[in-house]
Amino acid sequence: MKDLLLHICCAPCGGGCVDRPEMIAPGRRVELFYSNSNLDTAEEFARRLAEVRKLAAYCGLALTVDPYDHAAWLRAVAGSEAEPEGGARCRKCFDFSLRRTAERAAGSGRAFATTLTVSPRKSSRVLFDVGSQWADFEPIDFKKKDGYLRGCRFAAAQGYYRQNYCGCEFSRRRDEESKSNGKDGTVD
Repeated sequence: MKDLLLHICCAPCGGGCVDRPEMIAPGRRVELFYSNSNLDTAEEFARRLAEVRKLAAYCGLALTVDPYDHAAWLRAVAGSEAEPEGGARCRKCFDFSLRRTAERAAGSGRAFATTLTVSPRKSSRVLFDVGSQWADFEPIDFKKKDGYLRGCRFAAAQGYYRQNYCGCEFSRRRDEESKSNGKDGTVD
């Protein structure tokens, strides 16, 4: 089995993925790849990265950081800014992050996957469809066997920062609108 480059969006999601022998074969080398140019500010990027560094150290995993390039992400999702969460903008966002992960994994002999599948607010089916364009993409559904709950519990036990929006300014806007309408805006 090939080693795995695991795209990671944040420590809470990663915590529900990295210690999953039923998902990741024992003995398989896993490297985390933090790629989050979708985040609306460099400060949010740095805040989540600090927590991912703690997770990597705790689990003894290598971590590579993809440079923050929000302008490139904005170009990638242009025209879909008004789309609802889970719509065309999210698909473009998934493509952007998985493409960068695929480029990092290319030529290394590693497969790659993403922690995004752990979130109940992200469609694993869409992520798998987007990822299918690369031969080395592994469609691991980390939602299975309470992955999200495991990640939440792990993050709470470790004291990790848990964000309340996906990361982009468009999801933040939706979150703020939901709160003003009296809805819970927690998003992973």
